[in-house]
Amino acid sequence: MPQFDLYQVDAFTSAPFGGNPAAVVPLDAWLPDETLQRIAEENNLSETAYFVRKQDGYELRWFTPAVEVDLCGHATLASAYVLFEVLGAQDDVLRFSTRSGELRVSRADGLLAMDFPAKQPVAEEIAPALLQALGLPGAQALYRTDDYLVVIEDEALIDGLTPDFAALAAFDVRGVAVTAPSAKFDFVSRWFGPRVGVNEDPVTGSAHTSLAPYWAQRLGKRVLTAQQGGARKGQLRCEVPDNGRVVISGQAALYLRGSIYL
Repeated sequence: MPQFDLYQVDAFTSAPFGGNPAAVVPLDAWLPDETLQRIAEENNLSETAYFVRKQDGYELRWFTPAVEVDLCGHATLASAYVLFEVLGAQDDVLRFSTRSGELRVSRADGLLAMDFPAKQPVAEEIAPALLQALGLPGAQALYRTDDYLVVIEDEALIDGLTPDFAALAAFDVRGVAVTAPSAKFDFVSRWFGPRVGVNEDPVTGSAHTSLAPYWAQRLGKRVLTAQQGGARKGQLRCEVPDNGRVVISGQAALYLRGSIYL
C-alpha cells in the first residue's frame, strides 16, 4: 500500500491554533492530478501543497478542496517550514518552480521570507451588489487584480463581516479582500474565496501581493505590518521594494505529522 508523509503546519503564527493551517505532502514524483485533488478534498483545509525535488530546487503545486490554484502564500510558507525545520534542508534559499513562476523563500530575522511577484491593483467603480454580498454599508474604493480589494476606513467593521458566500461566488474573481487601516498594524484584512472552494481563508499570503503594493503607496512606506483574519488571525510583514516584487514574511508552527495510505 503506497504511503506518503503529511504535515499540517499553521502559517503566519508562532504557535499552533493561530494563523492559517495548510497540509504539506512531500513527493518523490508526481501523482496523478486526480489523486492530488482527492487528497486535498480529504484534508479539507484551504490548501494542500505538494512538492517534488528537481535539480537545484523544487516543483510546488497547491490545491484547495475544489481546484488547483496559481499561487498560495501560506502553503508556500508551510512547505518552506517543513523543508527547513523538519527535513533539514541546508539551502540558503529555497527555489520553487510554480504556475506563478519561480518563488524564493529564505530565513531572515527569525522569519521565513517569501519573494513573490507584485500585483498592482487597478481601480474600478464600486459595485453595490458586491457591498450587499459583503454586508457593508459602503466602501472608500474598489480595486482589482485577480482578487477584488474593497477598501474601508473603519477596522472595527472587519471582525463583524458575515458575507453571503453564494452571492460572492457570482463575481468573476478569485476572491474578495476587505481591508482597512489599523491602529496596531499598518493594515488589516479578511479574504473570502467561495468561487475557489474556500469561503474564508484566515491568512492569505497571495492576497498580500496586491494588498501590500496598495498600502505601501497609500502610506508611503516600503515595509508594512499586517494582520488578517476573523475569529482566527495571523500576522505578516510585507516589504515592497522597487523591483516589481513583494517580500512577505511570517512564522510557522508544526501542528501534526502523519501518513497518507492510498
